[in-house]
Amino acid sequence: MKQWTVAKFDKTAAGDLAQKCGIPSFLAILLSIRGFDTEEKITKFLSSEPLISDPFEIKDMYKAVERITKALDNFEKICVYGDYDADGVTSTTLLYSYLETIDANVMYYIPSREDEGYGLNNKAIDYLKEQNVSLIVTVDNGIAAVDEVSYASSLGIDVVITDHHTPLETIPNACAVVDLHQKDCKSKFKMLSGVGVAFKLVMALEGEYADITYLLENYADLVCIGTIGDIVPLVDENRTFVKYGLEILKNSERVGIRTLLKECSLLNKNIDSTSVSFGIVPRINAAGRLGLSNDCVTLLLTDDEDRAGEITKKLTNDNNKRKEIENDILFKINEEILRNPSIIMDKIIVIDGENWHQGVIGIVASKIKDIYGKPVIIITKDGETAKASGRSIEGFSLCDAVFSCKDILTHCGGHPMAVGLSLNTSDIPQFKQRLNDYTSNIQMPYNTLKIDCKLNPAMLDASLVHILEQLEPYGSNNEKPIFGLYNMVIKNLTPLKDNKYIRISLARGNSVIQVVSFTISADEFSFKQGDCVDLAVTLDINEYKGMENLSIILKDIKPAGIENSEYIDSLRIFEAFCRGEKKSRDELMTIYPKREDFAAVYRFIRDSKGYSYKVENLCFRLAHKISYGKIKVILEAMNELGLIEIYEGLKNTEIKYIQPQNKVDLLSSQIIKSLREAL
Repeated sequence: MKQWTVAKFDKTAAGDLAQKCGIPSFLAILLSIRGFDTEEKITKFLSSEPLISDPFEIKDMYKAVERITKALDNFEKICVYGDYDADGVTSTTLLYSYLETIDANVMYYIPSREDEGYGLNNKAIDYLKEQNVSLIVTVDNGIAAVDEVSYASSLGIDVVITDHHTPLETIPNACAVVDLHQKDCKSKFKMLSGVGVAFKLVMALEGEYADITYLLENYADLVCIGTIGDIVPLVDENRTFVKYGLEILKNSERVGIRTLLKECSLLNKNIDSTSVSFGIVPRINAAGRLGLSNDCVTLLLTDDEDRAGEITKKLTNDNNKRKEIENDILFKINEEILRNPSIIMDKIIVIDGENWHQGVIGIVASKIKDIYGKPVIIITKDGETAKASGRSIEGFSLCDAVFSCKDILTHCGGHPMAVGLSLNTSDIPQFKQRLNDYTSNIQMPYNTLKIDCKLNPAMLDASLVHILEQLEPYGSNNEKPIFGLYNMVIKNLTPLKDNKYIRISLARGNSVIQVVSFTISADEFSFKQGDCVDLAVTLDINEYKGMENLSIILKDIKPAGIENSEYIDSLRIFEAFCRGEKKSRDELMTIYPKREDFAAVYRFIRDSKGYSYKVENLCFRLAHKISYGKIKVILEAMNELGLIEIYEGLKNTEIKYIQPQNKVDLLSSQIIKSLREAL
């Protein structure tokens, strides 16, 4: 459940901007909502000119060029040392292919995620020494490799670091450290991906009179894929890279990219950031997750169509295997939640399992985070050691929480929204407890759904989508606009594709619209004909037989006029009570049910012969007369006393009604007794 927030804007100011910039008012409103509130900002954002600043603004760029140029002049063997995700793979391909075109003595190396882990490692450095490498240039890694850089230096190998991750307190003693996040780096735009930094290095190597257009024509496709894959903000220089890259991808001359596009059914079709994000990037990332990233670099470099086709098929198989592994882990987690519902009560959900694939647990954490609206850490145990990956919600720094436990961790790293860590298996219970202690006095932010603006259904047509196209490419910090359609009455529900999807017909006044959901099946959809609801939607165009039709895609739905914060706050009080936290009498009274509350819930479940939708929807069915927290207490009491059996998994909820054999005192349940004691 998410808290909906509708952005505020000044309609008069947006109208003035529209007139000054010569753009539609609707576009001006959306731009102002996103912070483009002056003529200068809007002109820059909508410009088709390449907006790429001088690479020598970045600290140590001169030093990097000087050391690489020396290696080129002396024909030293250079190794481009990359990473196993889409950003690292494209960074490696870009710099390696550029150095190869200028006749460098160059090789590349990508560590195995499973055997070597992220970044430089001594075993790899030993191997590169055997290959007579005298200069390592890192891409998308290296900023934390203090010991490894020293080790390389002891073997006579110099290191140039190019990275975009946040530096630690100690900077590696490398020949050059090109990282925009160093405190004394004067570069204006700091949010480049690793491949963006690699492109800036190539610009610098080309010299003062580098032909930016030529470089974009040759490398923007790679920068585009890596930038989208790394989910950096698609503004400023990143927007330039992706805009140019998407155009080049449509007519790519790289054999490997063309085979990838064909495999994703994108060849000779319109390609947008979503196509790249859900088609190309997962295939590259899947290879890295399963330890085969070298294949991806080979694919992006090869001119052999047969070889490209062979690798592409392998990447698709890897991606399908990744999905199977992911679904298997989710199935096991679902079973664990059904057995032990208390694990999802914590402010930070921590779940561990035996021998789960460490390359996939980050995706699993992200999916569970979306379901429960809480930070999530998934731990995989392998004997006495364990590794973990976590994902957070906006507004809560998960890395701060994890770093507070660093004395019991063998490794930790990350940023506010994502973490990776290792620890001894025996320390997992203490780790969970420490995280709970850390969050005990923290009010967790709501997991929010940001709506750009409300729309009148009467104004919906395909022309709006064409106006919105000027905002593309979409991505982080420039998300596809989400619109609110409020007080809509459901007229009809139509299952699609064997009940996997659903089409909803809705009306308000004289306006009738069709909305499609690709995330909720017909069986899971908890609303029915006649319900009045609020919708969060995106807009698209569907082309059929040469005709353009508006496509309205459902992102979220809730009962009309209800603020989700009321539900969330009530649920949080219930969960805090279940965790044993002390709450005020006033707070506890909001979840303490009266006899008539018990009766209403009991009658509804009895008359419905059970219930198979999310518990939160019961509030709606009971006309919002009973708080979410009270309903949770009532269901727990009824479950204790054998009046129902309740199963709440990751997606599905099942409440089975059981005919009572004897008279039952609902107030005799343990949860009610505990509430009374607390009161």
